[in-house]
Parts: sequence; structure tokens; C-alpha cells
Amino acid sequence: MKDFVNEAPWERIARVVLGIVLLYLGWSGTVTGGLGTFLKIIGFVPLLTGLVGWCPLYAIFGTSTNRKDEAARTT
Repeated sequence: MKDFVNEAPWERIARVVLGIVLLYLGWSGTVTGGLGTFLKIIGFVPLLTGLVGWCPLYAIFGTSTNRKDEAARTT
């Protein structure tokens, strides 16, 4: 079965951390108003893509930061 991970391990960690920080800022009340609501919603995007390891924008544009995936494409 083909491996659908198109993110490098370092990028996955960065996305999860970024998602947690954005969600914390929105849900803790550190950032309020419209921006806080925006952070509550948008924080799930990097968190989920980091946990899953697949970025839909990378798939649309045919790119990847995962070296295994890039090596498989060239062979």
C-alpha cells in the first residue's frame, strides 16, 4: 500500500506545536474577539495535518517535504 505521508518528521512536529499554540491562544482567552475566534478555528488545521502527516495543499501542488516520498517519485 502506498504511503500517503507527504510531510517530513520535523515539519509534523512544528505543525502540531503551532496548532497547540494557536488553540491555546484562542481558548485560554489570551486573544479575544474576532481574532480569538479565528485562532480557535484555524488552530485545528496545522494540528490535524501534523498528526495525520498529510497536507492537502502539498497533494494539490504535487510537492512533499518527506524524503521517502520524493525518492519514490523519482524511481
